[in-house]
Order: sequence, then C-alpha cells, then structure tokens
Amino acid sequence: MPETTYFPRYLILGGAMIAGVLLALAVHMLGARYGLDLGGLWRSDTHEFMPAGAAIAWWLIASVGFSGGYFTANLMHRAVAGQIPQRMRNFLIVIGVLMLAGAGQTASAPSTVSTISAVLAGLAALCLGASMAFCGAYFALSKS
Repeated sequence: MPETTYFPRYLILGGAMIAGVLLALAVHMLGARYGLDLGGLWRSDTHEFMPAGAAIAWWLIASVGFSGGYFTANLMHRAVAGQIPQRMRNFLIVIGVLMLAGAGQTASAPSTVSTISAVLAGLAALCLGASMAFCGAYFALSKS
C-alpha cells in the first residue's frame, strides 16, 4: 500500500489564507452592492451607534473568511491523497469562479459612498478576512 503524502503545512496555510481573503473580499463587494457596507461605520450623517448593515457585513465577512480558510485547508490537506471526488472539485471551482466574477462586476459599478470611506471599509474587510482565514486554516490543520 503506497504511503499517503500531504502538502507542507505552510503551503496549505498560505493557500487557505489567500482563498479565504478572496472570498471575504468578494462577499464585501457583493454586500456593499446590497447595502451591507462596512463604510456605514464612518458615516457622520446617522445618529445611530452602529448601523445594522455594517454589523451584518462585519459578521458576514468574518464568517466567510473563517469558513473559506477552514474548508480550503481541509480540501488542500486531502487533495494530494486523492480523497476529493472529481465532481466535487469541479463544483467548487465553478462556485469560486462565479463568486469572484460577480464581485468583479459589482466592484466595477459606481459607488455611492465617499472614497475614503470605501478605502477604509476595503482595508477593514481585508484585515478581517485575512485574520479569520488564518484562524480557520489553523483550526483545520490543528485538527488533522
């Protein structure tokens, strides 16, 4: 029986972080299109402590970043051993491409928020997605 080989741990961690960050940024761009924008945190025209759309966007980006990192790390850990069926692999590739294409289309539309607010929201989404993707990937690798 041949010995099972796996990707190096740092390669899995890096790939899972990149995938988690890309998914988190895609969700941030798609959510901004529908009013779930982190830019609501820096608006001065509202008298609320924190707009509900910004809070939902925060949790949505964090959960997608974590789950993207977790599932990508699990998939990469099992991919070398050939434990992923071909149909599942193709399905995941199609879903990822469609999500990133939708985010690209959304990002090309004109924005209704100010430039500095959009930049701050993008940086916050990037940092949140990166930290949560790292946590998800690290958690997935510590279990195996």
